[in-house]
Amino acid sequence: MLTRARKARRYPGRITVIETLRTACNRDCPDACGLLATIEDGRVTRLQGDPDHPVTRGFLCQRTNRFVRDRQYAPDRVTTPLRRQADGSFASVSWDAALDECAEKMLRFRKESGPASIFHYRSGGSLGILKHVVDLLFERFGPVAIKSGDICSGAGEAAQETDFGSSESSDLFDLRHARAILLWGKNPYVSSVHLLPLLQAARERGARLALIDPVRHRTADLCELYLQPRPGGDFALAMGVAQVLFARGWVDVRAPQWCKDHAAFHALVHSHDLAAWASEADVRPAEIEALAELYGATPPANIQVGWGMQRRRNGAGIVRALDALGAITGNVGVPGGGVSFYFGRRNAFDTGLLRGVAAAPRTIPEPLLGPGLLAASDPPVRMVWVTAGNPVAMLPDSAAVARALESREFTVVVDSFLTDSARCADLVLPTTTMLEDDDLLGAYGHHLLASVRPVVLAPPGVKTDVEIARELARRLGLGADFERSAREWKEHFLSRVAPQGASLTAIEAGWVRNPEAEEVVYEGRRFATGDGRAHLLAEAPPAAARAEADYPLLLTSISTDRAQASQSTAAAQEGLVEATVHPAAANGLAPGAEARLVSHSGALRVRVRHDDTQRQDVVLVPKGGWHHKGRSANALTRAALTDLGEGAALYDEPVRLEPV
Repeated sequence: MLTRARKARRYPGRITVIETLRTACNRDCPDACGLLATIEDGRVTRLQGDPDHPVTRGFLCQRTNRFVRDRQYAPDRVTTPLRRQADGSFASVSWDAALDECAEKMLRFRKESGPASIFHYRSGGSLGILKHVVDLLFERFGPVAIKSGDICSGAGEAAQETDFGSSESSDLFDLRHARAILLWGKNPYVSSVHLLPLLQAARERGARLALIDPVRHRTADLCELYLQPRPGGDFALAMGVAQVLFARGWVDVRAPQWCKDHAAFHALVHSHDLAAWASEADVRPAEIEALAELYGATPPANIQVGWGMQRRRNGAGIVRALDALGAITGNVGVPGGGVSFYFGRRNAFDTGLLRGVAAAPRTIPEPLLGPGLLAASDPPVRMVWVTAGNPVAMLPDSAAVARALESREFTVVVDSFLTDSARCADLVLPTTTMLEDDDLLGAYGHHLLASVRPVVLAPPGVKTDVEIARELARRLGLGADFERSAREWKEHFLSRVAPQGASLTAIEAGWVRNPEAEEVVYEGRRFATGDGRAHLLAEAPPAAARAEADYPLLLTSISTDRAQASQSTAAAQEGLVEATVHPAAANGLAPGAEARLVSHSGALRVRVRHDDTQRQDVVLVPKGGWHHKGRSANALTRAALTDLGEGAALYDEPVRLEPV
């Protein structure tokens, strides 16, 4: 496998050295792609997918294809520490001055108010495992306050941990054994592009595909069946499917042996008739029967679970209902089966140095960060440090998050750009891009491990998170614990799996599959629960949110192929954000009209787009808009939790369109 290719190209008067180096994409995406970076005279000139990587297979998403232009060499990149001045502007300061101030304030706040007065927030702007070194620094210093729950996957992971004892999937390529695949709330064209070749191959060999999603998207064209339930109606739809499965005998008669609460689940499924479940889901009974037939009569069948629908107040209940479909039919623990929500991306790594939530003197659920910081007392939160995140743009109630960061005595944001959150900081510390970083990756869309290597030098004045932690630790009296190099940290995190073939040297040579990951998860229907059985839900979750008379649309802020979360270009954030609705739901507003999108807590100016394939009770807005540009959908969302897992009920916000 190629790790380095080197050649020289002669130009008039000079010779250019050209190298091709292997690294990996560390951004918040399930694919964790293998990358080949072409370097000419110390500058990245091309980024392409690694053809030797079994998942990447030589192609990249649009977002990463544009990374060199849009992110690596963006003119607005931050390359020196910035300190807020009395007039609100930022001025450059030295690293020594910046870190001396950080250490002085951390030591003083801890002495005066205790470590709970300091809050460390880390999110998924980079999925590198070495970001845990920053967590360890704050835990050793305090422990300080941290977040609990998870804005991205909290409800879904909690659901599967309740049902199966863990949130894990069979090998990605085990999907080749599936004869039926349900894409339940999943849009691989945007959110998992390297799943597409497997789906297309499945269809070619005769597998049956179905899409279930309130939002009509291109994936429907891959499938023989498409259902468009009401937002949050997925639980009722799953109950209807289960009822048909029981009635037609498409369940495994042995399921009570491996399913706890089988009888209670059966009673829940039959607590309404099929027509009532169909009405609740806003689909026809015949559509439920067709979906049940596709899934139940064509084993082994696989459910690919999207992440959007678990971002509702009944989100965990929805995922638990899908888990139950797999369990009662015997489509778990067998090749080609499964209910795939998540791959344990950290499972190969030894993170035993960290205690996390168990050690923290205070936690705030991530979706409630803004109001939680503002309300914290005894002691109040005096300082916030943000790593690998942009909470103002990406968490509910953007205005409250911004107020919380702006009103602390000292807020530090580590980033490469002046994001919405960085604009609220007292101090901005510049960090490396993924092409300059030195890290390790697991993936949440497959089981391959990768090494992130610096293919180019960072600009002078830019440091990795590990370097920042090391230099800050020296000032805090913790230097001895953080003197390891990035390579030494990598070897530490791999210490458990290295003897099994996943050493750092092996991973640097290409890709290595996590040796501890099962090819077929829960094989033989042996689950990771305390009693070894799958635990079926016995009670219905909270009712799905509905639009209201004065707010007749549910806000649906969806991922876009143009930007990774809020990692967008400044140019792309100019102008009005696009709001897509069915023509009949546009309140008389013509295509291209300017309008206000109004919720109970805020308003955005938008430009209307019509799409007659969408439901009449939803409005679609791109995810990741910038708050300071008036484009953040989270300016409209209230901070609310899901039924399990402290996830965010982001998709339950009722809104209306009105003329300007």
